[in-house]
Amino acid sequence: MVHSSLLFLLLALLCLPWADLSVTALDPWHELSRLGTGLLLPAPPEAGTLLSALANTLAFALQGVALGAVLGLGLAAGYRLPWVRRLAAALRAVHELFWALLFIQLLGLTAPAGVLAIALPYAGTFAKIYGELFEEADPAPEQALAPGIGGLSRLLFIQLPLCWRQMATYTGYRLECGIRSSAVLGFIGLPTLGYHLESLLRQGYYHEAASFFYALVLIIATIKWWLRPRLVPLYLLAALLWLPPLAGLDWALMVRFFTEDIVPAPLRVGDWAGLWPWLGALWRGQVAPGLFNTLVLALLALVVTALLALAWFPAISRRFGNPASRTLSHGWLVLMRSLPEYLLAFIGMLLLGPGMLPAMLALGLHNGAIIAHLLGHHLNGLVLREDAPRGVNLYLFEVLPRLYRAFMAYSLYRFENLIRETAILGMLGIPTLGFFIDSAFSEFRFDRAMALLLVCAGLNILVDALARRLRRRLHLSSRAEVL
Repeated sequence: MVHSSLLFLLLALLCLPWADLSVTALDPWHELSRLGTGLLLPAPPEAGTLLSALANTLAFALQGVALGAVLGLGLAAGYRLPWVRRLAAALRAVHELFWALLFIQLLGLTAPAGVLAIALPYAGTFAKIYGELFEEADPAPEQALAPGIGGLSRLLFIQLPLCWRQMATYTGYRLECGIRSSAVLGFIGLPTLGYHLESLLRQGYYHEAASFFYALVLIIATIKWWLRPRLVPLYLLAALLWLPPLAGLDWALMVRFFTEDIVPAPLRVGDWAGLWPWLGALWRGQVAPGLFNTLVLALLALVVTALLALAWFPAISRRFGNPASRTLSHGWLVLMRSLPEYLLAFIGMLLLGPGMLPAMLALGLHNGAIIAHLLGHHLNGLVLREDAPRGVNLYLFEVLPRLYRAFMAYSLYRFENLIRETAILGMLGIPTLGFFIDSAFSEFRFDRAMALLLVCAGLNILVDALARRLRRRLHLSSRAEVL
């Protein structure tokens, strides 16, 4: 495992010459002080605007996660079939913001566009997690069934009862992720909290933005108190009434989009000979540089994530520090986990200027906080010998060796997430795959956008498979994928 860690570190160091880590803002400290002042002295917004944005954020998240869970459960029932696993991998390989860009072309800035943008990638994730839970469940009850029992009966009376607790826990976690995703959809025009945050932050109205910022943090940080199983049906009903999920579809537009707009330009006029030059130009001008920058940023962000996680996780354990320091550290980790990477990167670019540095820091802060939180809970559960050392020696010679396997498992899982998020951060101006995808949609070159989306999905599927193989080779638990 140490050799694998050193390999990732070496690859990141080799990427440094090609990484744009410069600070281009004229006076970042002045802008940071203005942001800090705004956070300390938030200006109360119009109550109706804040409540409407908050309700929209929750409605998109609840509907999207609910639909994704239902679709994912249906796929999980047949997860043993190779084509089902490939379909689930393809769905979750495309980031929800990319799905949103696609659906906005078909449905406009409507409720179905936001709900489907969350539901489809989450369906792929739910299918993977639910399917693996079914595979790992006690096989004895299923083996006792009489021959000829249908798949629906097996699902309802065997698999669901055995795995319900783990499924409910994971679904609650995905709702937290769904709220973050819903907020980020506001950055492309949907009326969630992110819509107001993007507008106010870009104009430098930090006092006004602080209220929307705190609303997002508060709703995520308190989810364990307001999310009660018996209240979920009421929440869903309220979400459906607030944002009706049905909208009129322009079928002619959809037919044109799928039969003409996304077809490569040479093929629309029957020029099959021009397809390869078109693909070659796309590869040289966009695919190759987008892939390269995506991998460079993801590898650097992985190293930052790992270093921050290793530094932070002892701070929330009762074996280090004192109650005050643990409370502050826990609050910091909750804050970093609650904020989407996209929002953190957007704020970072306002402070530091465009480039890879704010994106790398945003990815590291968010993912490092997640891993530190998980490792801190592992540390609290360790049983140490009576003569165990204290302080730095306890960390280096007792705690770290025993938790390093879990640390590697979490890091490899988050690396798959880093690839997805790195691609999407291109929409902020970094020349990753997301930059070229967003540009293609903006220029209405949907054929290029679809080709780039397929490349992005393929990259995520490849990284997912390589990370899974590496985890098996290192004998790391796949249970990290559920967290």
